[in-house]
Amino acid sequence: MLENETKDETAQNATEDPITKAIGVIGKWQIWICFVVFLVKFPVAWHQMSIIFLAPPMNFTCADNHTLHHNDNTCQANCTDYEYDHSIFKETIISEWNLVCNREWLKNLTQTIFMLGILVGNMLFGHLSDRFGRRMPFLAAVFLQLISGVTTAYSVNWHMFTALRFLLAVATGGTMVTSFVLTMELIGAKYRETVGIIYQIPFNLGHLSLPLFGYYLRDWSTFQLAISLPSVLFLSYYFLLPESPRWLLTAGKAEEAAKIMEVAAKRNGLPTEGIASTTQKMVVAMGNKEEEHASFLALFRTPRLRARTAAICFNWFVCGLCFFGVSQYIGHVSGNIFTNVAISAAIQIPGTLVSIYANRLLGRKLTLISSNCVAGVSCLLIMVVPQSGASHLALGCIGLWGISISFATVYLYAGELFPTVVRNSGVGLSSTVARIGSMIAPFVATLSKTSPWLPPLAFGIVPLIGAGLCAILPDTRGKKLPDTLEEGEA
Repeated sequence: MLENETKDETAQNATEDPITKAIGVIGKWQIWICFVVFLVKFPVAWHQMSIIFLAPPMNFTCADNHTLHHNDNTCQANCTDYEYDHSIFKETIISEWNLVCNREWLKNLTQTIFMLGILVGNMLFGHLSDRFGRRMPFLAAVFLQLISGVTTAYSVNWHMFTALRFLLAVATGGTMVTSFVLTMELIGAKYRETVGIIYQIPFNLGHLSLPLFGYYLRDWSTFQLAISLPSVLFLSYYFLLPESPRWLLTAGKAEEAAKIMEVAAKRNGLPTEGIASTTQKMVVAMGNKEEEHASFLALFRTPRLRARTAAICFNWFVCGLCFFGVSQYIGHVSGNIFTNVAISAAIQIPGTLVSIYANRLLGRKLTLISSNCVAGVSCLLIMVVPQSGASHLALGCIGLWGISISFATVYLYAGELFPTVVRNSGVGLSSTVARIGSMIAPFVATLSKTSPWLPPLAFGIVPLIGAGLCAILPDTRGKKLPDTLEEGEA
């Protein structure tokens, strides 16, 4: 059945994409590669969300004055040492290095530096994957993730911990960008949208499994070691993962591309005759073709392009700020931290699945507006509903559900909105802005200690602004991808 569908789709796409014609739109080979690559998203989620259990809320008292034990969580002038409540967690980075009172900001700075590392990793490995192929930079990122993740567990002070976490983030950002590009280059156009959204589900499952690590491993160093060691399995990808045939062809390596495509075609039940000659012709054609290039500044050349670039970038900022911020905020809501995080993670899976159908039925624009409004209104309601852990948790989860739909949508939207000549620059800028949002998120999430209404106010207003800015964006569903700057302004 799958082979027959693949053959039908191949015939329809033959004139558009010779690679799809040779290996099929999607088949057993692509499904296996996607399955293998998608597993990498588990440690991506573990490391990005691990701050929830590395630095959970802990009650403390000043150890210098034992008469103040009844007054928990009160900062005292000239206090040099603190005692912590270890009833839930045996040891965290807060109790390990006294990240309370005038040192509390260091906890947020750790996560901000981690998100900066994700940004650096996206940019660095994005460049390396264009230069040296998708496979080797991917393997290098996996190896760096393993080494830096394990050594982080043996940090002896906050500076060492934060520096190693930065390297871990660079590696994690590298696995994110290289795995996504490799997957998208193997899937035919018809299923690229669906697979691109399903790509988010392993991240959701990784987030969902994180409370299990936190529940059974109450010491931060053991917890960190446990979420890092599974990356050992990914070293086997040296033998399991092929290079992207598309990249090989652009690099002029026709023979290597032909070998991989022949394996793929055979696995998918398609003929292998003529693949070698086809790849040679494609390499020659690519060598003779002069590509149009535009600078990064072209994104801001005209008023319409400036407005669209600003609007889509702000919506990426919304996703970065609210996804990581609300996730961390939920960990601080009263109640069982393990249950709170598990519920907030579980609700994202149906959100990701809903985004597939919403984007098909409503289009990118209405889907993004609707999901942002759901996220914004639910967060604002936290300010007005009676104070209770259950109600705040429920509203926070609904907000996170809306943002999970928005995040899946902006990935598609940005890729379809920007013209081909500046698409990489546009998507790269958007992703950068999202990382800036995620760097600010820890500080916003912990503003509740200053005023309980500040975090939900910020997480509520920002998505509503994003929804309003969507008014200046065109809906790109079912439309031809723009190639030139002129087409991009249409």
